[in-house]
Amino acid sequence: MNVIRVLIIDDHTLFRSGIRLLLERQEGFEVVGEAGDGLDGAKRAKTLKPDVVLLDLHMPGTSGLAAIPLLLEEAPQAQIVMLTVSEDAEDLIDAMRAGACGYLLKNIDTDFLLDSIRRAANGESVMSPQMAVRVADAIRKPQNNNLNATSDSVELSPREREVIIKLARGGSNKDIARALNMAESTVKIHVQSILRKLNLSSRVQAAVYAVEHGLVD
Repeated sequence: MNVIRVLIIDDHTLFRSGIRLLLERQEGFEVVGEAGDGLDGAKRAKTLKPDVVLLDLHMPGTSGLAAIPLLLEEAPQAQIVMLTVSEDAEDLIDAMRAGACGYLLKNIDTDFLLDSIRRAANGESVMSPQMAVRVADAIRKPQNNNLNATSDSVELSPREREVIIKLARGGSNKDIARALNMAESTVKIHVQSILRKLNLSSRVQAAVYAVEHGLVD
């Protein structure tokens, strides 16, 4: 098993210590460092070369949002997962647009966190389930008249539409494969095609697109 190297960036020392202790008790994880500020975290990421960065959103000094481009520049191999108390859908959208691959709330259970880190390290996007609902609500309110609109400039195949709908509802590749009776490798191909056609960089961005364009209720 490949060990996943994790960097924790959060201004609360006790929280960082708790996450470190949790991960170090699990097989397959190594906490390579901690930081209490986004700028310091980016500097550490350059030398520590983590696979996954767990990044708080709101911190004094350099915030998590401001730190994302710094981290992407200093440690392009790292997958950035926001770990925050903010349930604001706009925060999620801003983080994903900046380059984060995941958005997790700090009230998630241990198993979900561990699984999310593994999936992020594998290149998947991750999100706390309740955030998908909040994103949908936030988009629906100001755009009530455009719920059923779809992009005229992009044509997804019927199969790709099925995949993006399942994806927007929080399905993993394995879940989608099971629901649509196809191989997981085929799902990956469809997801890559969807991201390429829509000029998106992550599954979460695809989920937001699906909601914005009325593909998901």
